[in-house]
Amino acid sequence: MKNCFVAQSGGPTVAINASLAGVIAGVAGSGMYDTLYGSINGIKGLIDDKLMNLSTTIAGNPDLMKRLIHTPAMYLGSCRFKLPSWKEDVSVYETIFKRFKEYDIGAFFYIGGNDSMDTVLKLSDYAKSIGSDIRIIGVPKTIDNDLMVTDHTPGYGSAAKYVATSVLEVAHDTYIYAVKTVTIIEIMGRDAGWLTAAAALARNSYSNAPQLIYLPETDFNKDNFVDDVRNLLKNNDSVIVAVSEGIHDAEGNYISAGKSTADTFGHSQLSGAGKALEYIIKDTLGVKVRSIEINTLQRCGAHISSKTDLDEAYASGKSAVNYAEEGLSGIMVIMNRVSDSPYTIEYSSARIADIANEAKSVPREWINERGNDIMPAMLDYLRPLIQGETPVEYKNGLPVYMDVSHLIHK
Repeated sequence: MKNCFVAQSGGPTVAINASLAGVIAGVAGSGMYDTLYGSINGIKGLIDDKLMNLSTTIAGNPDLMKRLIHTPAMYLGSCRFKLPSWKEDVSVYETIFKRFKEYDIGAFFYIGGNDSMDTVLKLSDYAKSIGSDIRIIGVPKTIDNDLMVTDHTPGYGSAAKYVATSVLEVAHDTYIYAVKTVTIIEIMGRDAGWLTAAAALARNSYSNAPQLIYLPETDFNKDNFVDDVRNLLKNNDSVIVAVSEGIHDAEGNYISAGKSTADTFGHSQLSGAGKALEYIIKDTLGVKVRSIEINTLQRCGAHISSKTDLDEAYASGKSAVNYAEEGLSGIMVIMNRVSDSPYTIEYSSARIADIANEAKSVPREWINERGNDIMPAMLDYLRPLIQGETPVEYKNGLPVYMDVSHLIHK
């Protein structure tokens, strides 16, 4: 029986450890694979030989498995390491596949988002070029929900639930004063507005907040924005605006309070779209205005995760092991939506070449013509993904999560 490697990469989510638990359970119940090793800090752990035996530390322990599923972020740690093309620099591939041979590896599972799927693509292409039969399989995750082919990604539903809950709570806070106020809530989403769109779930029978939603799928016009807010203030004391961090003007310039920088994959690291809009309103309308950047909180709020999301993440991890046993490689686990009501999905796989280095945008028809709100179809898509509450273990009044001291560098 062969052994397996698993690693996590990119930005964390509430559900990524549930996917890891699914892989652990899949390997533990496999008739083809034996030991599962976890790579510390993504693909870097393979290169540096920083590994841990998950089969002896977690598999077979129901309490630890349950705790892992409900622990935020990444138990194995992460990295943002861009593999070079193997045709240009083969040395790192030789190191990785040497590690595969040393540990008698038959399958490698990489849990991550767009950049992680780039790694899956390159490793599977190299494996094919040298005639290796090691199965290289991607397990999806990202709060951005921008992976191609799959209906949605594990991690998105919980982040959407956190965003909608936070917006509803902010709305309650703003309603207490009978004065004109504008609150701008900046939500993650550089190229796609899926997460910001989830703010609309906060609306209910007594609150229509957020009254305005701006996504990067449409060009942002500052004058139209000011007019939108001015008109709402005529009949509302409180106006709440949900905005994606990646909003941009018609020329493609980000609406930002500062200059953007780029990460190792060339993605812009943005700064302060909400703060920029705060300054615009303050200068033009002169009303009380504040901006809130939810930032990392929206991707680590395990106390308010979606049961649907965690269940699907776990099932995605187990499915990855099944596909490896079937002999598939160079693929990613995907979810196909069969029905909104009752909500039903099916798991399958898709070629990683059709997914890596692409981004799925919110359909333009799911955004209103003016570009300042979403359409009902978006809500129909969203609602099933945030359903269900999850049990969290508490001690001394605080959640109990997995011990991650192996990630803490002193």
